[in-house]
Amino acid sequence: MNAMGILNSKFEIRNLKLFFVVGLLLITGYWLFPTASLAVSESDCLNKPVDELSQGEMDECINTILPKIAAAYAPAQEKNKQELASLKKQLDDLNKRIISISNQLKTKEKEIAKREEEMAFAQKILDEKAVSQYIDSRLYDPVLSLLSAPDALGAFRIIKLREKVADEDRKTIEKYAQEILDLKKNKEDLEKNKISLASLQKKVSEDAKFLEGEVGKVESFLAVLSSKQQEILNAKSGSFIASVGDSDLADDYNASIKGFRESAPSGSFAVFSFGGYTHRKGMSQYGARGRASTQNYKQILNAYYGKEPVGKDTGGTISVAGVGSVDFENYYLMGIAEMPSTWHPEALKAQAVAARTYAYRYKIEGKQICTTESCQVFKKSKADSPPEAWRQAVTQTQGEVLDGVVTYYSSTSGGYLTTMGWDTTDGGGGSSFLDKTYEKLGGSPWVYKAWYRQGYTASGATCGRSNPWLSNEEFTDIVNAALVLRGGSDSRITPVTTSCWGGNPYSYSELREKGGVGSVTSVSVSQGNGTTNTVAVNGTSFTGAEFKQAFNLRAPGYLMIPQKGFAFFNVEKK
Repeated sequence: MNAMGILNSKFEIRNLKLFFVVGLLLITGYWLFPTASLAVSESDCLNKPVDELSQGEMDECINTILPKIAAAYAPAQEKNKQELASLKKQLDDLNKRIISISNQLKTKEKEIAKREEEMAFAQKILDEKAVSQYIDSRLYDPVLSLLSAPDALGAFRIIKLREKVADEDRKTIEKYAQEILDLKKNKEDLEKNKISLASLQKKVSEDAKFLEGEVGKVESFLAVLSSKQQEILNAKSGSFIASVGDSDLADDYNASIKGFRESAPSGSFAVFSFGGYTHRKGMSQYGARGRASTQNYKQILNAYYGKEPVGKDTGGTISVAGVGSVDFENYYLMGIAEMPSTWHPEALKAQAVAARTYAYRYKIEGKQICTTESCQVFKKSKADSPPEAWRQAVTQTQGEVLDGVVTYYSSTSGGYLTTMGWDTTDGGGGSSFLDKTYEKLGGSPWVYKAWYRQGYTASGATCGRSNPWLSNEEFTDIVNAALVLRGGSDSRITPVTTSCWGGNPYSYSELREKGGVGSVTSVSVSQGNGTTNTVAVNGTSFTGAEFKQAFNLRAPGYLMIPQKGFAFFNVEKK
């Protein structure tokens, strides 16, 4: 771009602040006039603690409101970025022009100095000639020239030669003088151009600084927005402590290792979690089922809680949310819906004692207990007509509680519990620990599962995917996300499936350019005690936590490693 072209661009630069005012008014308008039909407000999504949002509100925030907020910023932000890039290019062009002019000025100064030196030398010669001519003129006699010349023509030639030499000397001096004047004029023009460009450079720099600040503010906000989305995503995928319920956990062939090995295309990858949605404390329900074939309920409880039950006076009532005050043993406990009644009687007894112990604290403190997984699931319909196997489990353990223990329990822990260590037949881990877990013996479909549905039900949304299998391109994309995240947070590392998540994610090619990995040729995983130590891809090693973060941020659809506070998974390649 030439200097005049840059000067003409000032008309565009002057309009930048007006553009920002209009853009910010539009964005502010979005905030001031939220859509009345939304079940939860933008303010709730951005400011309300996650644990105060209901499941429906979290869905609304993730799938509707937060993407809308990001989308409202996106057009203006993209325009700002384009304008900023243009200004930076102009600054770069201006800097190059100023450097070029500075170099030209230095050249002109050298040329002027050289010409002045040459003119001074010529002037010196001319002065010496002038002195010599003056002396000669005093001594010179034209008549003598005529007399000394062989003829008149020769004398005339001598006189003309002297005049020509004098004229050439004069022209030389005039030439040097004119060249110096021209050089000084060029230098003056360049200096004026440099001053003009410097002034424009200052103006463009100020506009660029302002624009960069505005872009930075929006980027910071979008980063916070992305952080909020991740916070909610983490809450959805890792904070629910799912128990079994009245029915066995639904199996999903495509999410199982059997389905992957039998049906996934060659070259596919899948990330399998050891357990999911668990605090890894207390009793594993599927583990209790696996133990029940060789252990009684007291042995099961001792294995998970470190003690056997004792007898307490558990008569009286308990206050149940939405139900009222009911008999503790003969009604409330009969309605506990945390384990299928078809399971082994010893597992049912262990569950009855764990449920009684958990609720006993509420009873003796006079507190109301909720009926959901936030406490433990109670169903009035079951209490009204309890299955015989469950009724016997409650009756045969009546009054038995675990003293001084908070009886946490969940369906599946992945073979490892922080309160006891390995939940295996020999109490140890090792490369084949999965086959030794009581949860596998108990038939848990979650002990080793690749998750791809929203939530943890068999009917959860899949974002258009029928399985959790990843192509080489998809898995490589997650690896590139992990590499980029090593350099710091990046709000554009979100799932490419914008139909479910919205946002402005990098394309595969954009992230590949930033991460640098074109294809995955090798992958290996190192496990520790209930944790994934490292994932090595093409010789580059990531910690389990690093890979899990990148996977949960970038994996397409609802693919996830649903664990909170730990990372315990494996990568399978077909």
